[in-house]
Amino acid sequence: MELEQVSAITRAIRGEIGKVIVGQDAVIDEALVALLAGGHVLLEGPPGTAKTLLVRALALAVNGQFRRIQFTPDVMPADIVGVNVFRSETGQFEFRPGPLFCDLLLGDEVNRATAKTQSALLEAMQERQASVDGDTRPLSPVFTAFATQNPIEYEGTYPLPEAQLDRFMFKTVVGYPAEAAEEEILQRCQDGFDATRIESFGLAQVASVAQLEAARAAIRRVQAAPAVMHYIVAIVRATREFHALALGASPRAAVMLLQAGRALATLRGRDFVTPDDVRDLAAATLRHRVVLSPEAEIEGTTADRCVQDILARVEVPRL
Repeated sequence: MELEQVSAITRAIRGEIGKVIVGQDAVIDEALVALLAGGHVLLEGPPGTAKTLLVRALALAVNGQFRRIQFTPDVMPADIVGVNVFRSETGQFEFRPGPLFCDLLLGDEVNRATAKTQSALLEAMQERQASVDGDTRPLSPVFTAFATQNPIEYEGTYPLPEAQLDRFMFKTVVGYPAEAAEEEILQRCQDGFDATRIESFGLAQVASVAQLEAARAAIRRVQAAPAVMHYIVAIVRATREFHALALGASPRAAVMLLQAGRALATLRGRDFVTPDDVRDLAAATLRHRVVLSPEAEIEGTTADRCVQDILARVEVPRL
């Protein structure tokens, strides 16, 4: 697949999603970039901000198999991976796949799952495979996980460890839409839109899973100049020395930022990465990979503010 085709397909997908999601342009762009780059997304925002609707719309636009898991403390690994069931008529065990075996997975309130269940999801995210009774089973080649967490309620939750947070390409902050966007949402509801009824979405399939897989392969041809790669490394290394951070980003963060930059360049109709692509995605890529120092937390500093300060200090290359 040519990069021009990838750009056209992503514009079509974005147009379809725009039919159901209003006032969340940055969130849509980050979701599309992650989908193209083969990364996973942690969506953080209050209830009712269309996080589930976004993933359902993405799945409909690419004709992908969508599954949703509502995480609670009593959800076990077998509930998401699947189980082997003994069939008396054949005398053999038959595997019944869990919701992990899909193209786009939505894990609602992932921080309510226990560490054991989170580890099963971790294997799927990193290896794109699932282990059941000693057997390893591959997942969809385009498997993408979107996990949500509520930034307000922490009672009865199990915070995601740094090792699992590092597997997410982006942590996307989903806020409330602007006033005009909320009014448009009400108007659409009055005109017949119902978020609980798929048939009311009016979405068309503008791509396929096979095309998505081909698009991911095509994005690997997008080039980043040595100066841009040096810029990415400089930003990531600066997080490890920044005074307000107790823990900086890992080398995986640099890899993720490069992959995301290549996907964003394709969305913007280019076959090369620019420093602007890197800057625009730095916060989403790094905010969940750094840990604030206790003093910075007391002062009310945020990870986003630290990333912006680092971007202001690191010299931008001229291409």
